[in-house]
Order: sequence, then structure tokens, then C-alpha cells
Amino acid sequence: MLDIKSNAVEIPVAEATFDPYGRLLRMLMPSLRGVVVHDGYSNLVWASDDWDLSDEPQVINDAIANALSDAGEFPGIARTIDADRVVYSFAIRGEHIELLGIVSLVVRLSGTQIEPRPLQTVRQLVQPALECLRRELALRAKLGSSERDLNVKERDLELMMEISSNQAAASDADEFSQILKTGLDRMGCALAALWVPDKNISVSMTRSGTPMSAEALHRAQHHLTAWMQMQQRTIVINHISKVASDVAAPYKILACPIRHTSGRVMGVLALFNPPSAPDFDAQQTRVAEMLAKRSTSIIQAQYDTSTGLMTRQAFERHAGGLLAAAGASESHIILYLDIDRLHVINETFGMHVGDDVIVSVADRMAKTLPAQALSARISGDRLAALIPNSSMESASAIAEQIRAAAEGIVPRAGQGAFEVSVCLGVAPIGRSDNPLAHALATAEIACKAAKDRGRNRVEMFQDSDQSIIRRHTDIMVIGQLREALDSDGFRLDAQPILPLRGNYGRPRFELLIRMLGERGEMIPPGKFLSSAERYQLMPTIDRWVVRRACELLGEQSASVGEEFARFAINLSGQSLQDESFLGFVIDQLKSSGVPPSVLCFELTETATIGNLAKAQVFIRTLQELGCQFALDDFGTGVSSLAYLKDLSVNYIKIDGTFVRDAITNARSESMIKAIAQLAKVMCMETIAEYVETDVLRVRMADLGVDYGQGFAMGKAQRLEDLLQELAFYEATVSNWGGPDSPVERVITEH
Repeated sequence: MLDIKSNAVEIPVAEATFDPYGRLLRMLMPSLRGVVVHDGYSNLVWASDDWDLSDEPQVINDAIANALSDAGEFPGIARTIDADRVVYSFAIRGEHIELLGIVSLVVRLSGTQIEPRPLQTVRQLVQPALECLRRELALRAKLGSSERDLNVKERDLELMMEISSNQAAASDADEFSQILKTGLDRMGCALAALWVPDKNISVSMTRSGTPMSAEALHRAQHHLTAWMQMQQRTIVINHISKVASDVAAPYKILACPIRHTSGRVMGVLALFNPPSAPDFDAQQTRVAEMLAKRSTSIIQAQYDTSTGLMTRQAFERHAGGLLAAAGASESHIILYLDIDRLHVINETFGMHVGDDVIVSVADRMAKTLPAQALSARISGDRLAALIPNSSMESASAIAEQIRAAAEGIVPRAGQGAFEVSVCLGVAPIGRSDNPLAHALATAEIACKAAKDRGRNRVEMFQDSDQSIIRRHTDIMVIGQLREALDSDGFRLDAQPILPLRGNYGRPRFELLIRMLGERGEMIPPGKFLSSAERYQLMPTIDRWVVRRACELLGEQSASVGEEFARFAINLSGQSLQDESFLGFVIDQLKSSGVPPSVLCFELTETATIGNLAKAQVFIRTLQELGCQFALDDFGTGVSSLAYLKDLSVNYIKIDGTFVRDAITNARSESMIKAIAQLAKVMCMETIAEYVETDVLRVRMADLGVDYGQGFAMGKAQRLEDLLQELAFYEATVSNWGGPDSPVERVITEH
């Protein structure tokens, strides 16, 4: 049928020099200062310039000894000769494991490169040149000659340089086409093709521009892939029987394997010539194998070794090329996938089981996606896909199929019992300066919204979805928030909390944080606290508030005694979870000199109940020092009254949702009155939030509430300004009794 012959062909060798290899090595490793070649018996064969290592014979002896004990590819050693010189010596073996020679690279350390590079890194850098040197030395050993055909060698080197320069100049989407074009130009072939079914790669190119028929090309791919799986080596077909045309295309064929990192054959690089063309020779075989290795290295760089999906960098490059070529009317969709609770699987059953889950999910996603889709492993357990020419509805249906397929994953025997589920976000690729990055971000937002809504579901990004809008806003703000934390870009304002009945109690102030924008404008907490909570930055912000408040109050400690004012600081539930936060607060009180009785810490009802045990310890410890506590937003949590008896707080702040409609809603009014009465029984004082009108202020007083906070009581002002006016407050507070009082006039002016 087909005459498959070995690619081992004798080649005449003429006088040879190692200069081209030296140039190639310097191109691959710019810090190289010299190259020395010895034969397998430590005899000097060639050296560049004056570097012959004659003063360091032990280096070559050590390299030879190491080669005898190390069976790896290009075994080597690294030796530091002096303070600024390192020698890397690599053994070159022949086909039958015999030692052909030692190649030594002399590297000088200078500038920023003060530490020698690891041996493995250097080996990877120069491996293409070592491959060429292996052929050179093998031919010398076989023919017993000291010379070789310079033209053959230079063509190899020029080809390698051409491939490297072409790949650097070409876009990543054209890398494989560039390799095929190089093969056609170098060897004068009629057709070149690259097939890697696992990666959905199928590229072909003809020299004449007239392609092989689709049927013949498909038949050639099928047979060559099958033959390559059996042969596991380069195949050269130069003689075609009459029956061959019934089985495969009537072409002379040179086919080289494309290998996976595991060594298995995953694809074929094939070159075709008509029967009348000259036979493929060893030179062409060598060129084809070099092109196949280059194709393999590109695939390894562009595809994740575990899942077989593209890397993020390759995905972005290929997607960018697809979008650049897309028409204005074409619609493309991004899917973003995140595996639910993978950390639980990792911690319970081991990281290797979690890795198997990622591979299984990636496999099901790849099999479910359309053939023209691009898919990638973005990071860890997060995958993404681009579906071209699709609608949101169609892409959502595909996402649902992926979700269902992932849900059907069953642990392998011995891995334990667990369930697998995923969340997917679906978003369109719109028109913007960076459409792919924007679409990935919006798809990720939709994916996280799916997690917020119960996991194991698909969510589409919709501009009208308030939850998604909030998450998108948080992502936009987080960078500005981190910058503000690094540059101290916040300020503290103080809003008065005043008694609702004349001469009852003393004024209090709540400290409110404000973020400063790029132009110095004030950004209210409602714009950035949601982002801080989502990205676990609240403990950092709370520490900034406590530290800054203690600094400013410490400077005015003589004027802010318990007899006059108290300042409330809001704390988050995340800070209560922080084991070191209590110690931080105590340290700040001691170092600043602020009397503990001046501070009142406000804890939200939800955060306190969610961390009840830690909250009780926190409250008790600081109350023993003299601090007070308020339970904020009371009435909005679950089972508020049941937990109140377990918390020894000093104040209850009635949530503003009840206060705002107390005039028109009898139920809200009744709840406020009941909370005020309960607080008195438990020896606590009450504070009404959002007292924004005089009518509400009077009504809160009638219902028995002790303090009010809101625009009707006073607006917030910079804490520094307030501290300068404390003496004035102290002189007038005792006369406070209504809207005409001095304190009321002073506060509302701010």
C-alpha cells in the first residue's frame, strides 16, 4: 500500500566551524561571553575568542562525570569561577546515549545580574542551539570527519533565526500559518497542514493558492493521525502504490508528530508534494521536525497543561484578533465560570481531588461549547469562553448545558463523596476602548451575582439588575479605595446627636468617614463602604478611623472630657471577627491619651448578632476601661428583642426606616414607643436616626426617645473644626431647649 521509510539518510560533510552556533547562542542568551566545545574525552574542539577554559580543566571533567550519572536530556553543571564569571557545561549525547561532547557557556555577571541563573533556566534558553550542536557532533562521530557541509548547517541556523524573527513579527493568531508558510518557502512543497484535534487546531496552506479538496484533506488528516498514533515518529512517504489513491491523497508526504508534554502524540504537521516532485530528503526532514517542535512549543505556551484550555494570555490575543476582524453587526458573547466551594473540596479531600474537578469541569465545558468558540482557564477554578455570532439567549442556553454537565460530575473511586456545581455569568461584548476586558469584567460580575443568589445557576448581565449594578460599582470603586488607604485620602466629619428634651443629657457626636476624590471632592460613605465590605477592607478602614480619631481627640484631651461630649465610632462585623482588632483599639487609647469614657462604639444589630460571642467579649473588655456602646440600626435584624438581653449596650439607635414614616405610619410609631419604653426598663438610652424635620423631632420627644440625630438636629462638619469650637459648645449647651437656643443656631449654620 504505502511505502513508509526511515528518515535516516547519509549526508556528505565538508569543513565546519562552530561560529554560527556561537552567534545563535549569543542571540538566545545575550549575557553570554564565550563558548567552548570539548569532545567526549575532554579534548578541546573549538573555543570562541580567548575562552578555552584551559585554566579550569576540572569543570570539563566534572561535566563528563555528571553525564555518566545523569540520564536526562542535556545534563549539565554550573560552576562559579570567580566573583563575576559562571560556566554552564552541558553534555551532548548521541542516538545511542554515547557522549558526543561537552558544550560550555561562559557568562559574566554584571549590572543587575549579580546572581547566576538556575541551570534549568539556562538549559531551556539554549536548548534549540544544543539540538543543532547534537546533530553536528553526531555527524562528526558517525563519519569520523572534522568537517561538515557549511551550507546545510547555515540553512538550519538561518531557518531557526527566520522562525524566531517571523514569530516575533507575526500576531499570535497567525503563528501557525507563519510556520506553514516557512515550510512551503523553505522546501518548495505544494501544501502544508497542521492538525491538533484536541486543541481544535486545523490549518492548511498551499504554495500555488489552489487548495487540496476538502474531502482529500480530511481523508489525509484521518489517516495521518492514525498512522502517527501507531508509529510515534516522523513518517516519510516517497513511493505511492497504485492503490494508495483509493486510501489517501496521491501525494508524497512528510509528517512529523506534535507531542503533548506527557509525550503522547496529539497532532500532526504534514507537508505534501505531487508524485512528480523530488523525494523528501534528510535535510527537509530535519527542517520539518524543527517546525513541528516550534509548533509544539507554541501550543504548550498557549494552552494550560492541566485542562487543555487556552491560557488567559493566549485567549485574550486570539479573542482580540477575532473581535478586530468582526463586522459591526456581529454579536459575540462571553461566558465566565466559577466552580462553587472548590476550597471545601481541596481542604477536605486534598488539592489533587480539586485539580481533578477543575479538569472535569473544563472537559465538559469544552465538549459543550460550539466548535468555533474559544475557551480558556483564566485562573485557578475560573474558566471563560467566547462564543462568536451568538445572542444572549443562545449563549445562556449553552451556559445552562455546561452547568448541568458539571452538576453530573461524580467523584472517582477513592476520592470521597461530594457534589460539584458551578456558576456562570453571561455578558455581551460591546463597543468600548477595551471590549474584551469589559465583557470579562461584566460576565464575572454576573457570575458572582449567581453565587450571591444561591450558587449552581446561570445569570445574565443586565443593566437593570440592581444587585449586578451594585457589584459593578464596587469593582469600579475598589481601585480608588485602595489608593485612598495608601495615601491617607480620608477625613472625619462629626454629626451631633442632641437631647430631645431640654437640659436632659449632654450632646454626643457620631464620627463619619469621608473619602477624598482626585480633585479633593468629598465622596460619601455610601459610595465606597459597599465595596470595602465586599472586598474585606472594612477592618483596614475601621483601623484608620480609630487611629485618626484618637490622634485628633488626643490633641484636645483636655477639652473633651466625659462631662461634656462623647464621640461615637462605627465598627463593622468584619472588625469584630478580626482577633487583633480589640488589642489595636486598646493600644490606640493608651498611646493617644484619650480618656476611654469619651468614646462610644456603634455596632450594627446584624453584625453584633452574627458575631455574638466575640461581640460580648469586645463590649465587656472596653466597657471595663470606660468606653460605651450603642446598638445601631435596631429593629432591622432578626429576633432583635431576644438578643438584646445578652448585650450590655448603653444606647439603642432606632433605625431610620421607622423614624422617617413615624408621622404617617401608626405601626412605626408604636414600634418606636415600645423600643423607648423597653430601653428605659433596661437602663438604656435611645437615639432616633434620620430626624430630618422639626415635626419629627417633636414627635420623637413625645414618644419618649432621648436623643435625635439628623438634619433637624445639626449637620456634620469636619472634626478638626468641631474640636476648635468645643469651648463654645461647652458654654452654651446648658441653655439648649429648643429651636431658638444658641447651640441649635450654631449647629445648623454648619
